[in-house]
Amino acid sequence: MSAHSEAATDHASVANQMTGADSLELRELYSDFESEHLVPLWTQLGDLMPMHPAPRAVPHVWRWSALHPLARRAGDLVPVGRGGERRAIALANPGLSGHAYATPTLWAAIQYLGPKETAPEHRHAQNAFRFVVEGEGVWTVVDGDPVRMSRGDFLLTPGWHFHGHHNETDSPMAWLDGLDIPFAHYADSGFFEFGADRVTDESTPDYSRSERLWCHPGLRPLSGLRDTVSSPIAAYRWEHTDAALSQQLLLEDEGRPATVEQGHAAVRYVNPTTGGDVMPTLRAQFHRLRAGTALATRREVGSSVFQVFEGRGQVVLDGTEHELAKGDLFVVPSWAAWSLRAEGQFDLFRFSDAPIMERLHLNRVHVEGEQR
Repeated sequence: MSAHSEAATDHASVANQMTGADSLELRELYSDFESEHLVPLWTQLGDLMPMHPAPRAVPHVWRWSALHPLARRAGDLVPVGRGGERRAIALANPGLSGHAYATPTLWAAIQYLGPKETAPEHRHAQNAFRFVVEGEGVWTVVDGDPVRMSRGDFLLTPGWHFHGHHNETDSPMAWLDGLDIPFAHYADSGFFEFGADRVTDESTPDYSRSERLWCHPGLRPLSGLRDTVSSPIAAYRWEHTDAALSQQLLLEDEGRPATVEQGHAAVRYVNPTTGGDVMPTLRAQFHRLRAGTALATRREVGSSVFQVFEGRGQVVLDGTEHELAKGDLFVVPSWAAWSLRAEGQFDLFRFSDAPIMERLHLNRVHVEGEQR
């Protein structure tokens, strides 16, 4: 028997000894505990302090081929406007008892905006972003700054910034929303406020004011020397993400290793004022695997949601293999084992609660084959 199994057995044995002697006095003691809203630790230790993370959330895959038609049907039947605010369809983890959460800390949804539609402005304490897997024609307006949304773009709406969306085309558009709603809910830290019924600036510039000020490589405006909790960049454009990943792989080809591991290029979106994560509760990354690349199986404290941007491959989640295609989403709960394998070039967007785990010093990673 392993040390881990022995410890678990001892754990259970102690609990059994402390609860096993049934008597009238013991039953009265537990009844008195209940009436005073008390719970003895010895009856709860296995749940409160498991030998390793035992999340209720489960690994799961959502197919873009099913999600997008459902979003289109919602677009035909459900109006967008004040009250409901957004035509957003949340990914509900099957292990979380019907809650509209991908994990206990992360919320993910497909948002759909029809031709010429406007989603009114509001703001909330929760941090949010948008990632566009396909389409164009929508501008999100963040604190009065119109931001173009196009394929491959990663766009920020940090907490307590007014924001709305307007579609200037004759075609609908769908994208991924990510927020820290479950974390804010459990922390009882949420605030919400309605804004204008129409967006405050309906112009359609190619680049937002924040990009014009902040998105010049290696240069920081002297007007913005104060560090900010969230990134001041409203949009991280696909052309820059694509170029960064391509150059990592080219340097690998030249014998100057710049990739995370052989055949695996990756970038993290960062706050240029601190060099840290784009928002205090959410981390965002983009990964590119060469054809045939397979990542080692790993486990991490904290949870993640991935979306396939381009290509085909497989993910193995707690020993079960799933085929993946463009647009598909999957969730990796805390300490679930996962690995990836690429058929052709395989591009994936990822977001996680890693900043929370790291700030609380709860983060831990185990990669199969590596020494702990």
